Amino acid sequence: MPRLEDLGLIGNCQISALISHSGEIVWCCLPRLDSEPVFSTLLDADKGGRFLVGPAGGETGTQHYVPNTNVLETRFETPEGKFRLIDFAPRYGEADRFVRPKHIIRILEPIEGKPRVRVVCEPRRGWSHGKAARVQGARHLRFRGYSFPLRLTTDVPLSEVGQESFELTERRHLVLSWGAPPTESLPTMCNRMLDETVEYWRRWVKHCNIPPLFQQEVIRSALVLKLHCFEDTGAIVAATTTSIPESPGSGRTWDYRYCWLRDSAYVLNALRLLGHFEERERFVHYLLNVVADNPSLDLAPLYRVDGTSDIEEHILEDWPGYLGEKPVRIGNAAVAHRQNDIFGEMVLALAPVMLDERFVGEQTEETLSLLELLAEKAISVAGTPDAGIWEYRSEWKPQTFSSLMCWAGADRMARVAKRHRPQRAEYYNAEAERIRKEIIDSAWSTKLKSFVGTYGSQDLDAALLQIAPLHFLPSTDPRVKSTIDAIIKKLARGGWLFRYSTDDGFGPPTVAFILCTFWLVEAVATLGRFDEAAALFERARSALSPLGLLAEDYETSNLRMWGNFPQAYSHVGLIHAAFSASPGWTNLL
Repeated sequence: MPRLEDLGLIGNCQISALISHSGEIVWCCLPRLDSEPVFSTLLDADKGGRFLVGPAGGETGTQHYVPNTNVLETRFETPEGKFRLIDFAPRYGEADRFVRPKHIIRILEPIEGKPRVRVVCEPRRGWSHGKAARVQGARHLRFRGYSFPLRLTTDVPLSEVGQESFELTERRHLVLSWGAPPTESLPTMCNRMLDETVEYWRRWVKHCNIPPLFQQEVIRSALVLKLHCFEDTGAIVAATTTSIPESPGSGRTWDYRYCWLRDSAYVLNALRLLGHFEERERFVHYLLNVVADNPSLDLAPLYRVDGTSDIEEHILEDWPGYLGEKPVRIGNAAVAHRQNDIFGEMVLALAPVMLDERFVGEQTEETLSLLELLAEKAISVAGTPDAGIWEYRSEWKPQTFSSLMCWAGADRMARVAKRHRPQRAEYYNAEAERIRKEIIDSAWSTKLKSFVGTYGSQDLDAALLQIAPLHFLPSTDPRVKSTIDAIIKKLARGGWLFRYSTDDGFGPPTVAFILCTFWLVEAVATLGRFDEAAALFERARSALSPLGLLAEDYETSNLRMWGNFPQAYSHVGLIHAAFSASPGWTNLL
């Protein structure tokens, strides 16, 4: 079973796949990001579906991305010779639109000698482990049992697919298609789509704003974030996978292939920093549709990419899990949680619609009314018990972070009201001040000289680092500095930040949460401690895989990533932190 550090991600904003440095697709859900898996050896090495294109001897290769693209190349060296494997999901412009067929294209190319390679394509029918019946055509294999045709079209002799090995003497092409199969000459189509896909991604990157420092890290994080966008609806999912444990033996295995409302404001702000308006616009429309479909504002914390919330959690007993780390879960019980922070975060996410003139088409009375409803909901639930940002499955308490976000919702709504409903601005300002006072009275610990995670407790929470960039208090207020310093003192391990140290029902966390260290970078930068911010960022980026990818968690004892992978929120945190820790271009030119 490969380490997370040995996996590469490809995709086209419709489908995605994880590919090991052995040349095997170990995870791929079709026909969309939250569908059932077709290839799944990541969670079941024996009975999961697999699509291997690699050396006959099982050697592992060296992976890299074609620069500034999501096209993955793996180079192999074997006793018989060298070859490379190019993997991508095509995405390109055509007739004023972007084409993203549900294809995975794999190109084999000899480099030196006569290497022997092996091709195995054995898809499974989702969570059932069922084998797909294989029907052989003239130049393709068709797999039965799916809602749409699944077909492997190739110029590799079909007699050699699944056999021990064959000698690679010329360029070969394989196209796995869901739905309509290729109709044109395979080499011509693959080469054209490769060139056009490379061109698309490089053009997209050229339209990214990036800071002067940490440019490669930001570019790769932007590309990863883009691959977590489901373009049909505008949704952005939290991660590609399900059930990768947060740490060994923890039982913390969650399904993250959904869109969390709590992430929305932070994700949208990352897209703003990058200068990508279209992705912001699509995500805003997705959020507006979710709210409009729930007029009672009985919002779930998370939704599928199509905006539905039928995400009941199930455990699959017959799946061994990543490295045997059970349980494998599909769906997420957090869908039934109360998370009061989401209402404030939704106001933060949608307030720019009413303040940014580029959204003039969305600046309607309906949108304004939705914002007011969200703000009123945030005001009403501030200080009441909930599961919080960390989705505690133990006793619910009034979470300080949830109240902080409710304050932020009232505060930002006051700014919107000042422009669009001035008669209501003072009301929202007063409510924001009331919630601020409640937080200070209920969540400030004179003993720790810090804001604490729950009202009246002595437990610290790294999420409260957001006090600084949200400007809950002026950056000169000593309580901001002392909270940051207390969190560093109590929650840092070897320079890495843990979420909290309390028992959350699964025991105290034993791994660092990568995003928290990026939050810390932002927080100290907000206080003007830029040298410290840059040093923290240098440490945080050491967690990056050789391809520049991040999971959710980091085991500091052996410097290994855990948790669902890649984790979009970790990359969003990197983007924020890089812009915070880097000087502006005007300071360097």
